[in-house]
Amino acid sequence: MAQALTRSEVRWNEKTIGALIILALLPNLLGMINLATPWGFQIHVFQAAIFLAALIFGRWAGLIAGAAGSIYVAAALSNPFILVGNAFLGFFTGHFTERGFGPVAAVLLAFAIQIPWLAVTDHFLMGLPWSFIGALILSLAVSNLVWAVAASWAAGPLRRFLGC
Repeated sequence: MAQALTRSEVRWNEKTIGALIILALLPNLLGMINLATPWGFQIHVFQAAIFLAALIFGRWAGLIAGAAGSIYVAAALSNPFILVGNAFLGFFTGHFTERGFGPVAAVLLAFAIQIPWLAVTDHFLMGLPWSFIGALILSLAVSNLVWAVAASWAAGPLRRFLGC
């Protein structure tokens, strides 16, 4: 399984820095894409890049990708708390991967940490109803699982391509 590199283990060069910049900005584009399911919820796509950043470059890259990659969605929804929630998601995905957890387990643990932030800020600060938040958590859980698997498959080849 892919294990995140710590900041000191990454061989930073033009390729790795460029890849991190792309992975930090890409979620803004991917945030515009939501895939409808026959079960009535949507698969969000933005997490794929956040998870790749966290799995390849570690917790701080996950934090950067989570925060920088959420600018579009946070602005579009007028919800600045999304930036912090996705920074948590990226940071803790990298953190748990660095601690030896597999990518899927790391993502699910990171999501478990993000859920209270999401629930409290969306309900008490943004005024969203609990029914909406419950559906959102379900949608994000499925999305996170799908993109955790995809990122775990892609991290190794991308890491080899980048030479890190």
